[in-house]
Amino acid sequence: MTPLIIKTTQRDHEVARLAAFAIVLHLAEAVMPTPLPGVKPGIANVITLYVLHRYDFVTAAWVSLLRVFAVSLLFGNFLTPTFVLSLSGAIASLLALSLAMHLPKRWFGPVSHSIFAAFAHIAGQLIIVRLWLIPSAGLAYLVPVFATFALLFGTLNGLIAAKLLAAESTGETQ
Repeated sequence: MTPLIIKTTQRDHEVARLAAFAIVLHLAEAVMPTPLPGVKPGIANVITLYVLHRYDFVTAAWVSLLRVFAVSLLFGNFLTPTFVLSLSGAIASLLALSLAMHLPKRWFGPVSHSIFAAFAHIAGQLIIVRLWLIPSAGLAYLVPVFATFALLFGTLNGLIAAKLLAAESTGETQ
């Protein structure tokens, strides 16, 4: 029986490093204090945006979903409500990004994509919370609070991703 030989490319290694970096950022964010329960800046999403604009949507989806699964396994919350909320937010934001990539690049870039993804992320999570965890119409009172943070953190993460992409295109990164 011959051994299975898997050939990897330089791109495979680079994407794996980016996924690992997204996992580390997510882990670091978990120990940061948050302004409200459930509100996080989503700094690992900077890597997803970077990968989306540098490579393609499929690669960004792999990085995002790999991060969600890896972090849930590392924290021991795989298949818990926390994992389901994280996964639903990631899937919703990826759906928003898949649509946003078809918008005119002249007017829409990393910052607007990040804002769309942040709003979709929180919407996906709130839908799961409403349908599964807290079936109460009172949840709607939280929407403006979460939307404000989605706009703030979506803008900030988009600006960081745009800066990284601009620095790379001018050769400033190493």
